[in-house]
Amino acid sequence: MDFEVAKALCRTFPGATEDRKWDTRAVFSVGEKMFAMSDHAVPAQGICFNVEDERFLELTDRPGIIPAPYLARAKWVYVENAKALSDAEAAALLLRAYELIFAKLTRKLQRQIGEEA
Repeated sequence: MDFEVAKALCRTFPGATEDRKWDTRAVFSVGEKMFAMSDHAVPAQGICFNVEDERFLELTDRPGIIPAPYLARAKWVYVENAKALSDAEAAALLLRAYELIFAKLTRKLQRQIGEEA
């Protein structure tokens, strides 16, 4: 998994925004709700994102993937080793993270994002 490719992918999701928080973090959001976060610096040293409850333990049992600091209780994982996931698997997980957050938005906001896409 190339962290810079992963960040670029996050930017392509409908309605996704990127902003800088806590001075060093690139935060990817939809409807002002975070779905992924990485280092603002290039190259990034890791990426974290939201996962489904049932995938959390499976993913954090893998070497190079840990519970995300401060966000683990919300079922976020932190990929600290680029070799822990293939690019295809990472892309699928990031898309799912986006979908999980998008599904929590109001119907009105979902429609607005859909119309903008």
